[in-house]
Amino acid sequence: MSDPLSDDQGRLLLTLARTTLQHRLVGGDAPQAPDDPTLLSSAATFVTLKKAGNLRGCIGNLQPVGALWEGIRDNAINAAFHDGRFSPLRAEELLRVHLDISILSSPQPLAYTDPETLVAKLRPGIDGVIVGDGRHSATFLPQVWQQLPDPQQFLGHLCLKAGLAERAWRDRKLEIQTYQVQCFAEDK
Repeated sequence: MSDPLSDDQGRLLLTLARTTLQHRLVGGDAPQAPDDPTLLSSAATFVTLKKAGNLRGCIGNLQPVGALWEGIRDNAINAAFHDGRFSPLRAEELLRVHLDISILSSPQPLAYTDPETLVAKLRPGIDGVIVGDGRHSATFLPQVWQQLPDPQQFLGHLCLKAGLAERAWRDRKLEIQTYQVQCFAEDK
């Protein structure tokens, strides 16, 4: 996905995500493929659920796995029912859950020579970051900078999420990639 989505397209995707969850939890019509050709193009997506401002589920793909609208639909289901950190969403929670969706750019390798250079090259609030070391990897969306604004703390928590030591980013050269997102969130 190279061109940004319009606000109308973002609202349509948010409605699709919510309708998908409603269909799963209480029945009704299943969401259908949109007519908009842009939403039929391929893009990597994440869907985040929050309840009372706290994370309630977040699942996505770093690479496209189908049409944009299908990624939003599938990741809404996965965030609500298959995020291992949380119990599956219940019907009575649905009205209290706030949805936000992210459409990702392609991850790009971030070249750096030492920990100080890595910290200097990160753009808090702009870059999503992927850390990798062999079979260990994890990502934080750019929105996570709101909770972890210090780059050193951000990298430490990301390493822990990947199953690495908190200091791994300081102690050895890890594979680092960055990406950006276009984010749409439901009104609170």
